[in-house]
Amino acid sequence: MAQKEDVFKKIVSHAKEYGFVFPSSEIYDGLGAVYDYGQNGVELKNNIKRYWWEAMTLLHENIVGIDSAIFMHPTIWKASGHVDAFNDPLIDNKDSKKRYRADVLIEDEIAKIEEKIDKEVAKAAKRFGDSFDEAMFRQTNGRVLEHQQKRDVLHSRYEKAMNDNDLKELRQIIEDYAIVDPISGTRNWTDVRQFNLMFKTQMGSSADATMDVYLRPETAQGIFVNFLNVQKTGRMRLPFGIAQIGKAFRNEIVARQFIFRMREFEQMEMQFFVRPGEELDYFKFWKETRLKWHKALGMGDEKYRFHDHEKLAHYANAATDIEFQMPFGFKEVEGIHSRTNFDLSQHEKFSGKKIQYFDPELNESYTPYVIETSIGVDRMFLSVLCSSYEEQQLDGGDTRVVLHLPKALAPVKCAILPLVKKDGMPEKAREIMDMLKFDFACQYEEKDTVGKRYRRQDAIGTPFCITIDGQTLQDNTVTLRDRDTMQQERVAISELPRIIGEECSLNNLLKKLV
Repeated sequence: MAQKEDVFKKIVSHAKEYGFVFPSSEIYDGLGAVYDYGQNGVELKNNIKRYWWEAMTLLHENIVGIDSAIFMHPTIWKASGHVDAFNDPLIDNKDSKKRYRADVLIEDEIAKIEEKIDKEVAKAAKRFGDSFDEAMFRQTNGRVLEHQQKRDVLHSRYEKAMNDNDLKELRQIIEDYAIVDPISGTRNWTDVRQFNLMFKTQMGSSADATMDVYLRPETAQGIFVNFLNVQKTGRMRLPFGIAQIGKAFRNEIVARQFIFRMREFEQMEMQFFVRPGEELDYFKFWKETRLKWHKALGMGDEKYRFHDHEKLAHYANAATDIEFQMPFGFKEVEGIHSRTNFDLSQHEKFSGKKIQYFDPELNESYTPYVIETSIGVDRMFLSVLCSSYEEQQLDGGDTRVVLHLPKALAPVKCAILPLVKKDGMPEKAREIMDMLKFDFACQYEEKDTVGKRYRRQDAIGTPFCITIDGQTLQDNTVTLRDRDTMQQERVAISELPRIIGEECSLNNLLKKLV
């Protein structure tokens, strides 16, 4: 675990050093859990968003996009339940004066027990080798069974307390399992209490004419309140979806793990409207479709898993998360939820406007059911960064840090490098740059040795380096170097658009999804 934490620290440091992510307001000592995306980060982030947007809107004829406002009428958040129920259970440690989410403290304790089980299994696997039967070992080993029982009892109590919203029981669990403050190491806890996560501000020009408004904590409600606008103007017929990418804001108390949990973040959400009774079939369809989208990036199928919700929101009849294996464990990057007709019904009730769909096949009006797919852009960005980072030992004792980014997502697709700054090589390199820059994000670089330039491009994940040398001026060929294999081959300049296009094309990535 410590080794993985060290790797994660290196990834965070690398992200800053190479222009991916900066602490926000850093010259003023920063702002907690708020980050800025640098010159390479914004390109990677935009490529992730483009991959999602085009997978939704180009590949599905019945999905369209919108961009709703961040400020919305405050009654929307009353209707959605956020004003009354968008809370986290918080607990303070009196010695460290730090505040924690009680549920996170307990989940971390569950994870520690699971880690002990995994260690026992790993030790046995090493001892028995190929003859090891993991399933049998988990069912029969005394220490594993003891840990498993402890984990199941804790999990059962925790699940019930969360479902019942029993704050006293959450505190009692923390007491019973001797959960300590990670900073002070003490168990001097306060009671658990609820804290609303929405940011509130005022809208209006004078003090006596202001209205309380909220920064939206999710983007979904902007889709629901525009359901009729989109359906009527687009003459949409069920089933159909509305997609949106946008900022959301949550006053997270336990914001942590770099950009994994932030106070200002970005979501890619799609709400898919269906006939009542068909929602579970579409829930299954979107589970499979969304997992395929993730796996197409080639970051390792084994790094993904579904985590079905045991605690369902009162309005949901199915929910699952797609989790990705981060350096700090399997964590949610996307949620898929069957939200029934709760949202549209609530907005109909609170607005007084009829929000229904007339079904010409059934010749009746009804409130559609909704399947939601919701993915955090920043979490997706972090999963790509973590899975791509490698410190590689090379022949001869040399090392390099390389980002094996999915090539279609890489911020720079090719670097154009004249071997020396003379003999017509820079001019030829500029010609190649001018040829490629309309189709690919290119970077021209002539400073330092070509070896150092290769290392810099490896560190930002550039798939190809194109080196222009003396031979280029004679026969119009260049050295094309591959980031992952470091192999170099001589290719004609005229072949570069085809080679780079085949490897880095977003279209080729999208074709894997059809």
